[in-house]
This record gives sequence, C-alpha cells and structure tokens, in this order.
Amino acid sequence: MNEFLKQLNPVQRQAVTTINGPIMVIAGPGSGKTRVLTFRIANLIHSGVPPHQVLALTFTNKAAREMKERIAKVIGEKARRVWAGTFHSIFSRILRMESEKLGYPPTFSIYDTEDSKTLIRDIIKTLGLEKNQYPAGAVLSRISNAKSNLITWKAYANNPELISRDQMDKRPAMHKIYKQYVTRCEKAGAMDFDDLLLMTFRLFYENKDNVVDKYRQKFTHLLVDEFQDTNFLQYAIIKRLSKYQGSPENICIVGDDAQSIYAFRGATISNILDFKKDFPTLQTFKLEQNYRSTPHIVGAANSVISHNAKQIKKKIWTEYDSGSKINLIKALSDTEEARRIAGSIVEQKNRYHYENKEIAILYRTNAQSRVFEEQLRRMNIPYKIYGGLSFYQRKEVKDLMAYLRLSVNQKDDEAFRRVINYPKRGIGKTTLDKLMTVANSEGVSAWEALDKDIFNARTTGLLRKFKEQIKKLSGAAKTTNAYDLANLAYKSSGMLSDLAADNSIEGMSRQENISALLDGIKEFIESDELITDLPGEQDKSISSYLQSVALITDFDEEKGDDDQVLLMSAHASKGLEFKSVFVVGLEENLFPSFMAKDSSSGMDEERRLFYVAITRAMEQLTLSYSNSRYQYGSMRFNEPSRFLAEIDAEHYLNPEVAHFDEPEQKMVSRVSGPQIQKRGPVKSYVGPPKDFKVSNPADIKDGMKVRHIRFGNGTVKGIEGKNENRVATIYFPDSENPEKKIMLKFAKLEILS
Repeated sequence: MNEFLKQLNPVQRQAVTTINGPIMVIAGPGSGKTRVLTFRIANLIHSGVPPHQVLALTFTNKAAREMKERIAKVIGEKARRVWAGTFHSIFSRILRMESEKLGYPPTFSIYDTEDSKTLIRDIIKTLGLEKNQYPAGAVLSRISNAKSNLITWKAYANNPELISRDQMDKRPAMHKIYKQYVTRCEKAGAMDFDDLLLMTFRLFYENKDNVVDKYRQKFTHLLVDEFQDTNFLQYAIIKRLSKYQGSPENICIVGDDAQSIYAFRGATISNILDFKKDFPTLQTFKLEQNYRSTPHIVGAANSVISHNAKQIKKKIWTEYDSGSKINLIKALSDTEEARRIAGSIVEQKNRYHYENKEIAILYRTNAQSRVFEEQLRRMNIPYKIYGGLSFYQRKEVKDLMAYLRLSVNQKDDEAFRRVINYPKRGIGKTTLDKLMTVANSEGVSAWEALDKDIFNARTTGLLRKFKEQIKKLSGAAKTTNAYDLANLAYKSSGMLSDLAADNSIEGMSRQENISALLDGIKEFIESDELITDLPGEQDKSISSYLQSVALITDFDEEKGDDDQVLLMSAHASKGLEFKSVFVVGLEENLFPSFMAKDSSSGMDEERRLFYVAITRAMEQLTLSYSNSRYQYGSMRFNEPSRFLAEIDAEHYLNPEVAHFDEPEQKMVSRVSGPQIQKRGPVKSYVGPPKDFKVSNPADIKDGMKVRHIRFGNGTVKGIEGKNENRVATIYFPDSENPEKKIMLKFAKLEILS
C-alpha cells in the first residue's frame, strides 16, 4: 500500500483507490473532502495515469491552488502538469486554443462585471430607453440567467413566457438589449464570464473538427469539486466530456447535497440528486465521519437536515468526546442580542483562551452586521467583515451618511465630492474638477465656490438645484430628529429611486443595508441612553447621531493584526471552520428568509444554509434570536426560527429556552425524522375564564397582580421601555418557566389588583 493511503479511513481509501468508472463521493461537513480529492489524484498518477490527462474542476482558485500544493507534497513536481482550476479558468484556456472555430480571435477580451454593465448602459442609451427602468445590474443578471440555461438571444426573443415576464416587469425591450449585448461583444471580440461556459458548450456540442473528441482523449479522468454547486450549463459540459458511447466514464464528483446553498446563483441541486440517472453504474461512497465538530454539534446538524424531503441519506458521526452543548440566547431586542453575544465572546476568550480569529458571527443578511459591529467596538473586541466591507464602509451607507454630514456642515468637502453627482444629475467630473480648483485657489469650500460665476447656464442651473436640495436638508436638520431627516435625505436625494430600480441580488442587498442604517437611527432616537453632557436632556438631533457614529467608526485597529473576530453571512462561511460560532437572528422571516416561505424547495435551501452555518463550529455553538428588531423603520416581532425547534432537546445547554413558551409558538422538544413531537402540557387555562377581561396595556404598572389566559396569575416585577415598546417582566408561579418577559401591547393581560 502506498504510504499516503495509510492516512485515510476505510471509506476514504475506497473512494481514492477506485480508479475506473463513475464515482460519487458524498462528503459531509468536516469529513476530509479535500484530502480525498487530492489523494485520489495522487493515486491516479501513482497508478500510471499521466498528470496532464487529469482534469480537476473547482469553484475557486484558492481550492485549485491548495489541491495542487497538497498533491505536490505527495508526488512532487508531477503535480504541476495536472489540469486543475476553476470552470472559468480551465475553459478560457481551452477557448484560447480553439476560439477561431467559434469566430473569435485567440486574443479575445474577457469582460468583467463592470465592463458588462458599462456596455449595457451604452446600449440602453443607444436604444433610447429609460435607464432607471433598465438598471444595468438587473439587466446583466437577466442575461446571465438566460445564458446559464442555454437560452440564446434568438430563443429569448421567441419565448412568449420570457417576453410576458419582461412586460410584467415593465422592461419589454429586454430581448433587444440582450441581442445588442451579444452583437457588441462579438464585434469587440470579447466574452463575459458566462460566455466562457456558453462558448465551451458550443465548442463541444457543435464539435467542429472533432474538437470534443480531442479533449475526451486528452482528459481520461475528470474530477469535480463541490458538485452540488454546479448549474445546468456546467453539468452539460461535464456530461459532454465524460459520457459518450464506449466511454469508460471515469468521472468522480465530490460534494454534499446538504450543503447546496447557491440556487440564487443558478446552482441546480438535481445535478447531484439525480446523478445516478445519467451514470447507472455509479459507485457511491459516503464520508460520514466528522473530524471537525463535537457530538452535540453533529447531532444538531443531523436532526435539522432530516426535515428535508429530497436528500441523499447519510448519518454524520464523530469519535470526539461529548463536548459542550449548544447555548441558545433569547433576547428582547436585536441590540440586546448583540450585546449578549459580545459579552459571550469575552467570556469564551477568558474561559477557553480562544483567539479572536477562532470566533465567528454568522447572519442571514449582510445588513445584520451593524448592531454586532457597534457592540464589538464598544467592548474593544477587534473584528473584520469577511468577504465584504464593514457596514459603515459600504458605498450606499457612506453615500447617505455624506448627505447627512452635508446637512449639518456644508463645508465638508469630502461629503460634497461624494454626492455632488450621486445619484447622477448631470454634474460631471470636469465640472467638479473646475469647482474644486476655484475653491482651492480662493481658500473656500466647494460649497462656497458654488456661488462663483464660472459655469454656463445649464451647469449653473444643475448646481443651483443641488444647492437648494442641501439647503432643504439643512433647514430640516434644525427642526427634526435624526431619523426623519435621514428618511428625507434618502428620498429627496434620489437614492431611494436609484436603489429601488435595481432588483438584482446586489441591488436588494444595498437596499437592505440602507434599511439597516435607518433602523439604527430609529433605535438611536428611541433609546433611553443619555447622549449629552447635560443632565436629564437627550439630544436626538442628526448632529448628535453623527457624533456617536464617528466615535464608533473611528476605532483604530492595529495594522497587520489578523487576530480579529470574523463577521460574515452564512453563505460566505461555507468551507470555513471556527472553534466557536454564533449563528444569530434565528427568527421566522429572517432565517428562514420570508422569501422562501412560499416554496418547499426554498425552505429546504434555507434549512441547508442553516446546516452549513452550524457545522462551521468545532467546539462551541451558540444560537440566538430576539423577540423584536427594527426592520424597515419599524419594530417587528417575529417568532423564533422553526430550525431551533428541529434540533433535539438533548443537544441544548438550556432546552427550556428552546421550548419557546410564547402563546403563539408551538411547544416542541424532540425531533425524530420529519415528525415534530409536542412536549407535555404546561399548566394553563384550556380557554379564557368566563370573567376574563383584557385590561388596557397602558394601565399596567410595576407590582400589579395580573392574569394571563395561558400562564395564570402573576406579579409584575418590572417594566422596561416606553409607550408601545413597554416590556414587562412577570413572575407566574404556576408556569413551568415562571419568569417571563412580555411585550405589553401584545400580552392580553387582565389587571387583578
């Protein structure tokens, strides 16, 4: 036996040493997937397969590099001759050699996303279309989706369903833009990222000069990593290369259907679920031993994913000791949730001596990072946003903040420069440069230079209109609170219309970020926290808010210090692992997303995303939810996520919190397969007593005796918040969990005395 094979467990070794025929490796989280892939390639070469006849397709350049580095450690320099890379990099390499068969020069350009958007904007202008009706990002997303599903512009134009959808979206000229886009790319000798796949498909299926046969002979063994993330087009190319009459079908796919979370990018989970239909002689190997996580984390993952109907059955297990149980945090608000998690991080660092970089906070949407950033900064815990900018560094956030800064200080040149032509209002770079030159030469601000008579009538009119807009905000800043002013700036500036016009994934994310910023300002003005040096006064002005934010965002992180807590979306966490993981915001309509609730396939994908999130944890897993949070400018009250109830109670440190004792929430403890079993009844009224009468929530005071239709009689121990946001702590002696926090406006309580 080769020495490196001794490092594998029995199932891994079988997957590595089965050389011929179609192979499917179902690799559970933390099961050694990368090791199996790299050792399999090493074993192929050790068994006599020439390195240049091995093709390994990945989804990231990092994965390809890591694969080659690991192979090199086993077999040496031969690893360099393996064709290992991303779909796009490998196919572009093939297209460079074969492009003339498709009418492209070997030196064809590759357009990135910004190149494509610039071209689309020019096409929209040329066709005389309204740019706000056809946002470049949304148009590009539509074209990309069409290409990924092998829909050419001709097929698109002749598809009544697609044309009807575009008409409903009030974009009836989409097929004309698509045609022009393809024509202009061809004329320029350019391909975009989707074309690298589409043109490879054309090359192989048209098979001019038997080109596909050439590559079938060249690549005798094909391996595909993260196969569950392939789309329709990628799989079509893979099949064309590996499945044909007389083919040995030497294809090995590695992946996990339970970690298929990219449907919004076009990933097709049926590719892995139905793989055996295309390759009937398939041999399947399930890597079920988890080398990453403790039994309670593994057990929780198993119990959650068992609720998905369509899946390849497997049972993940680990040899580790039991380890810590899962902690569940139930918070009153999202701010309290963030504060308690920041406190838990400090506690874990002290107790377990974790480094910051061994801890991660995972959320469903990027906009959720704001409250966690603020609490981490206040507790001097260094952090960084993984795979994205800090919340306050995101363009749309900085843009709106610039308007707010200008509303209180028109001499702020940096804020002025940022928004003078955003949203676009016809004030170009030449005008701005001239304005700044005059301002600098005369020692005045750009705002003051607006009064100089240096432009033609048209430009002067545009500048005057902008100045009036800022003056309106400046006047409002003196009389209104920070939240109302921010809303006014968002709408009157044109930002609202500009962002709302882009319904791509990125566009929706930008809107969510603005909503999160507005929620933070709303929370600021409704907070009881004193933010002035004058006793008894609370300054809720925009100036006060800007100062408070500046104090937070001016936090100086040590340069070159990588020891930081990582904040990221659950999607971005795939492939990573941490000693301690916090999965936050686990509420219905947030995680799972409200967009998935009307679709069983959508809900299944949300559950897979939760599965991915919790299996990032090695030693400590903390789940959290809040009873209330600001969303879209108002307080929202969501039920705890159904996923929390799908975890067996034995895995929780505090299962009483997992039982969700609010009246509207089902009482759940253990889960067995797809069946949820209700726990034993809590002592309560079967129905309201005949003499029960709901009292006015405003009349309920600290110390009062009250009656609840479920929990019985209780005593009010304290009240927090004001007006509609008042929350009472009430002790119900006959309840299984006596002390409860209840939002009074929803409580339905009767005052007894």
